Amino acid sequence: MMQEILPTMLVARPRFGRAIVWAESPLQLLSAVEAHGAGLLGTETVIHPRGDAVGMDATLASLMERVPAGVRFAEPASAVPQLRVPGLDRWVMGDAYSGKAQAELLRGTGDKEIVILDDGLATLKLLAMLVKDSPAPLVRPRAAASASRKALGLALWFLLRRLARQNRLLVITALPVPLELERRFRAIGGQLERHGFEWLGTQPVTEEITEPTVVVGSAMAADGLIREEPYLAWVESLTEDGPVGYFPHRRETPESLAKLAGHPLIHVKEHTVPVEMRLRGLRPGQTVRALPSTVLASLRLILGPNGVPLKGHAVPDSWWLPGTSDALRRHLSSSLDDSGYPA
Repeated sequence: MMQEILPTMLVARPRFGRAIVWAESPLQLLSAVEAHGAGLLGTETVIHPRGDAVGMDATLASLMERVPAGVRFAEPASAVPQLRVPGLDRWVMGDAYSGKAQAELLRGTGDKEIVILDDGLATLKLLAMLVKDSPAPLVRPRAAASASRKALGLALWFLLRRLARQNRLLVITALPVPLELERRFRAIGGQLERHGFEWLGTQPVTEEITEPTVVVGSAMAADGLIREEPYLAWVESLTEDGPVGYFPHRRETPESLAKLAGHPLIHVKEHTVPVEMRLRGLRPGQTVRALPSTVLASLRLILGPNGVPLKGHAVPDSWWLPGTSDALRRHLSSSLDDSGYPA
């Protein structure tokens, strides 16, 4: 049965003051700009991009041309910006499972508000873990974490729970959150705000896509979760409806992409900026297809009003590799359910 979810709309309570953002992926970078544009980070926001993230340079270059007033970017670097900075009101991150971010938080938060931005389905998984009655180490579901890494993640669970009780933990998301999950998160003191890519909706469309079928690539094969052969065969089967525009995931291998590019009707696009930015110009008559992915939720917000259908393809049992646990399979498949609720 589908779970009741609250609508993903902007119900903002504007904040004032200064924020520092640690963005480790292009999606987190876009999420930070959206959150600032919605008034949820303050009047001044400094975004620190992680310098070695794939696609970060192109996204940064695109966003720098037209960011909202009050946003500026620091030079890309590998070091996490310090949290205990005088005059800072909130410290913002996208990946609560990041060891770098966890280590900085555990050095001490002072009186700062801690903000967590969208980082894909991991954001919903984080909410589900934080509302559990028993402590749970905040480590990535598919990570082979060491004892010390689990200890760090467990310490952060306790810290975020304490910050929630003090009303100093804010999560900002564009994803649909099940009503019961939101109620439980608010019950522990957490704050939840939403955006619907309103700022992005005011920006000009910069890329024309003509293929009738658009596929958003998956990293599941590259990550060793599914078999590559049936995945590639599925993409090739979509050419029955005409040319396919294939937008790779940043972790897909060159070898895998070369196999797709060898098909005369598959046009493999260069990896540049997040697909939320690239696919905004799609129109009725075009269809987006993807394996279970965060983009199914985010693109519904962006393309739904344009009448562009999004079709998620469930992963057949025969595709999964033996090492992929049932819990991880359910988590990765959760975006096919409009609730987006991770198992």
